[in-house]
Amino acid sequence: MKEGGGNPAKGILYILASSFFFALMGVFVRLAGDIPFLQKTFVRNGIALVIAAVALILAGRKRPAVWTLPKGSLRFLLLRSLAGTIGIFGNFYALGRINIADAATLNKLSPFFAIVFSFLLLGERIRTLPLLAVFGAMGGAMLVMKPVFDMADPVPYLAGLVGGIGAGLAYSCIRRLKFLGVDGALIVTFFSAFSTLAVVPYLAFQYTPMTAAQTWILTGAGVAAAGGQFCVTAAYFAAPASRIGIFDYSQIIFSSLLGFFVFAQIPDVWSILGYVTIVAMAVLATHTGRSFRDKENKRFVFI
Repeated sequence: MKEGGGNPAKGILYILASSFFFALMGVFVRLAGDIPFLQKTFVRNGIALVIAAVALILAGRKRPAVWTLPKGSLRFLLLRSLAGTIGIFGNFYALGRINIADAATLNKLSPFFAIVFSFLLLGERIRTLPLLAVFGAMGGAMLVMKPVFDMADPVPYLAGLVGGIGAGLAYSCIRRLKFLGVDGALIVTFFSAFSTLAVVPYLAFQYTPMTAAQTWILTGAGVAAAGGQFCVTAAYFAAPASRIGIFDYSQIIFSSLLGFFVFAQIPDVWSILGYVTIVAMAVLATHTGRSFRDKENKRFVFI
């Protein structure tokens, strides 16, 4: 399957919006306090499921075809949902057990894995400069988050790594589902239902009572998560991972800004240098994306 140029500008705008929503979700999750990570996941995804289901029903009234599952799409829906759920579990587990910077760094490996899986599953072209830009952005992320990586207990680090891999695989599956003709609202609803039901067995035995404030805060997390899911789905519908994946690192900048305004967290010199590096890599990726034109008669192009 050929990559096709898609609409990178539209994809970038959507992935920037998704990064903001996911950063906002992180603020709400932190404000919720000491609640088991699986329970936070359930509330977050449950709220997102309600929003996605309403959007799907409304879209179905205008376009009945949104309910259609084209041939071969179910397995990718299941794979996207399983990978996305593993991504959430791995990230939330790591966040509760290791340095937040370490967990975030591992989670931000997802753009790299999205490019790799898009190459393996979709045959999308891998270009050298955008790939180098992703590595550069990863370096900028480490400047911001300054991970320690104390490997006395490797399990949380492995969980965080698996979470990043799962997110990358989920994003590439979204791209595949776009080519198969699956509606974005159906993808988000299916994933939200899958990830919500996956937590039910745990909550049946380990539910922790929440205050009204915690419930409302996690409701906000769910609303933000729904916005992030819709936007990231639209982003990978619009353009290939190799063109837009790097802009996922903007979540670090949004998180830092929200941390400043909500938690009075002031970035240091290294963090500011990291922001500059991430922005520079994004500019590089955008420039190279505009400078090269694909040859549609080739399956893979390496430059």
